[in-house]
Amino acid sequence: METGAALQKEPLWGRDFIFIILANLFTFLGFQMLLPTLPVYAKHLGGGDTSAGLVVGMFTLSALIIRLFAGQALDVYGRKGILLSGLAIFAVCVLGYMWAPSLLVLLAIRFIHGIGWGLSSTAASTVAADVIPRSRMGEGMGYYGLAGTISMALAPALGLYLLTRFSFSFLFTVSAAMVAIAIVIANLIKYHKVTPHSGQFKLSLIEKAALRPSLVVFFLTMTYGAIVAFLALYALQGGISNIGPFFTVYALALAVSRPLAGRLADQQSFDAVVIPGIILVAIAMVLLSRAHSLSGFLLAAVVYGAGFGAVQPSLLALAIVLSPPQRRGAANATFFSGFDLGIGLSSIMWGAVAEVTGYSLMYLLTVLPVAAALICYLAGRQPVGDNAPGK
Repeated sequence: METGAALQKEPLWGRDFIFIILANLFTFLGFQMLLPTLPVYAKHLGGGDTSAGLVVGMFTLSALIIRLFAGQALDVYGRKGILLSGLAIFAVCVLGYMWAPSLLVLLAIRFIHGIGWGLSSTAASTVAADVIPRSRMGEGMGYYGLAGTISMALAPALGLYLLTRFSFSFLFTVSAAMVAIAIVIANLIKYHKVTPHSGQFKLSLIEKAALRPSLVVFFLTMTYGAIVAFLALYALQGGISNIGPFFTVYALALAVSRPLAGRLADQQSFDAVVIPGIILVAIAMVLLSRAHSLSGFLLAAVVYGAGFGAVQPSLLALAIVLSPPQRRGAANATFFSGFDLGIGLSSIMWGAVAEVTGYSLMYLLTVLPVAAALICYLAGRQPVGDNAPGK
């Protein structure tokens, strides 16, 4: 295993790495601005709570479907065209929202929007994997993920502010402008040339080497689905009307833990980061089930952010390191399909559980998929020497 000093010899902060981080940042800003506002727009067009949920569901469904095909295409046809096409679809759909005459049309546009998101996000993470040195993959993916973390802390509040002060049309225009900036930046990247192997054109949507980290993240994101879907209702039940600080503290904890955990994974092993991170997520869910005040929620946010921020980029790096270089697109697609599926399925499942048990016990029960994640990770674990990213 290489020493920490040797790992630092390979440069990380190259021109293209900075550009893909910036492109990802502006894409996420445009994306996250719409998360709290599009359900409001659905109701504005005459929909109810179910329709607001469909706005999220249609997007997740199409993104999940297209990711698998995007991974295959990235490995065969290259990165640039797919990344720029996805971003263009994204921007056009956002502008199209303002002309949606009915809820049905809105849902149709939302489905196409998910295709753009699935293409662009899978391509962007593959480009990041191309430009990050193999020996610093954990650290690099940690920094790359900060774009989503920063946008999570800023964009939802910005979207709600624009909606309150201006209009839906202005909100959609600003969101599309963010993605347009991402397109300009993405055009400046020097993309790695893809040379498919002779058997590459066989339809192979799943990268088998990435299945274990993808399954682990599937179980872990079942906790995130519970938080996104029901935390506000759970807090309101306890007399806390504004749970917004939870997400701010969570984002800050993510921002701190991501690069630190990535560096530790590179210098030691993935085990040194993933196993403690999973345990922290379990502790956070227990704390959340017992939270009765804002301070209790914020403590859970710190622990959850530290744990999830350590595990998610490390698992992504592991999926990439274990996969052949010519299958990086498929590896990214496999991983993020597990990520999306965990959130989508759990949002529905935990809703049914909460109706029977209540929110407190529901959050305690989320420890079960976390335990499944730990078992899944340990069951397929490689020897320590082979588990290091630099190997």
